[in-house]
Amino acid sequence: SGGNAHHGPLGVPWRPPALLSPADAEKSPSYWNKGARRRLELALALQQGAQRAKNIILFMGDGMGLSTMSAARIYKGQLSGSSGEESVLAMETFPHMALAKVSGTVLGGTVLLSLLETPLDPSCFQTYTIDRQVPDSAGTGTAYLCGVKTNAKTLGLSGAAVYGKCRSTFGNEVDSILHRARLAGKAVGIVTTTRVQHASPGAAYAHSASRSWYADASMPADALRDGCKDIAHQLVHNTDINVILGGGRMYMTPRPTADPEYPEDPDQNGIRKDGRDLIAEWLSAKQGARYVWDKKGLDAVEDDSVSHLMGLFEPKDMRYELNRNTSTDPSIVEMTEKAIRILRRNPNGFFLFVEDDHVSCAGGRIDHGHHSGRAKQALMEAVMLDRAVARAGELTSPADTLTVVTADHSHVFTFGGSTPRGNSIFGLAPKKAKDKRAYTSILYGNGPGYSIRDGARPAASLPAAEDKDYRQQAAVPLETETHSGEDVVVLAQGPMAHLFHGVQEQTYVAHAMAYAACLEPYATEPGCRAARRASHGTQCSPHPLLALLALCMAVLMVGG
Repeated sequence: SGGNAHHGPLGVPWRPPALLSPADAEKSPSYWNKGARRRLELALALQQGAQRAKNIILFMGDGMGLSTMSAARIYKGQLSGSSGEESVLAMETFPHMALAKVSGTVLGGTVLLSLLETPLDPSCFQTYTIDRQVPDSAGTGTAYLCGVKTNAKTLGLSGAAVYGKCRSTFGNEVDSILHRARLAGKAVGIVTTTRVQHASPGAAYAHSASRSWYADASMPADALRDGCKDIAHQLVHNTDINVILGGGRMYMTPRPTADPEYPEDPDQNGIRKDGRDLIAEWLSAKQGARYVWDKKGLDAVEDDSVSHLMGLFEPKDMRYELNRNTSTDPSIVEMTEKAIRILRRNPNGFFLFVEDDHVSCAGGRIDHGHHSGRAKQALMEAVMLDRAVARAGELTSPADTLTVVTADHSHVFTFGGSTPRGNSIFGLAPKKAKDKRAYTSILYGNGPGYSIRDGARPAASLPAAEDKDYRQQAAVPLETETHSGEDVVVLAQGPMAHLFHGVQEQTYVAHAMAYAACLEPYATEPGCRAARRASHGTQCSPHPLLALLALCMAVLMVGG
């Protein structure tokens, strides 16, 4: 035979088999049977490791409920050119899962210890606060970072504190897992797409009777008189945080300091009334510290040249990913990578909190997108958070790093309408509504998308519904869309990831992480002494203790 034909063993011309499209392959039962068998084999291979975690990374998708995750999965696939439904988020590959209650009864650390002896099942977390059925980001942040439920709009305080009452702060402070990790000698960091003084990151270091006390200019006179400190002040002075990346420049500098990026816009100037430059104070107090305010500055930071890094990239919150200037503003993926590269130099390990709050509108950018009723903005933020999860997985190992992905709450966001396979997640339902008008698959239960024109609901249309700033329709008119109260998922991989199972209080997240890393109040649990020896290894401690320095020098001299 001529040409480029190949022959099989019997001399029969060989031709490559026709490739089945995914849709065609799915029509065969063997496609589903083989896939299920692979997953079953992976499940059977799972083992409950007794090893403790050297490092912990907590990814928080602010407002990233299950409906948001499902829609983001489809959007991720459609961005890559597939129909989307068969796509898999990086976080969805984690082997262990729980549900957290955003609304229920409180479980403490003693419950964690009893759960260690129970069968492991998928789990869920409950996210209510002491005084609200549907929570806010301050109350939930205190729950999953500090391990206790509190009242809405308060940060790092027990439920005995009263919102807006400064004097109720004192004596009711609770410490976060980030703070406890730093006391244990680990490096710690915060990455957020909001202002670093916002509710979710703020719960990692602040104790405040109001989540809104960003700077002294945000506080009432009686709170200042009674001795309460603003959240920006506490960011600098409460906990020795190694890496701080996000927005929030204006809360750190005095009036009328011009913003370095927007010097001609007085609305972006510093707002502090006390005349203090908290950035300068932070730099002067930290040896080997660097401050940057744009992507160029962040890229120029050499990972092994700094012990502390503060990057504040906007006066307030950072921009949505779809609005981001990629030459001046870093992405959440880039910030996460820089943080890990710096923090992992600590031989004792690290704790990193990464939040995308654009999913909703009161927190990260996921949250912010939903609050404004702009689903495309919210879902792109969820996709970016997932990319950060994937990049963190490339930079760390599940052998010593516990990675947890969860949400603080959900939103009244849904998608449906009997849409066909491959329908754009932002597209129209195939049939019109009872009012004979088209509607989008994505809808909100309430929010700014409510609209009545000429006595009727306006029909949705393409391509308008595909625009990044399109507001999906809402059933009830509100200035901003609200949180919802259903449970949120928790996904985990790495040492002690099996602790995440069942339906749990949201406070359980902090306790399970602390137990996994031998942090207070679980520092003396079985296996923790061996874990500390393993993390220290034979390296000299970075802390300036003369006894340890002398010991290390002696070891080096003997070895030489």
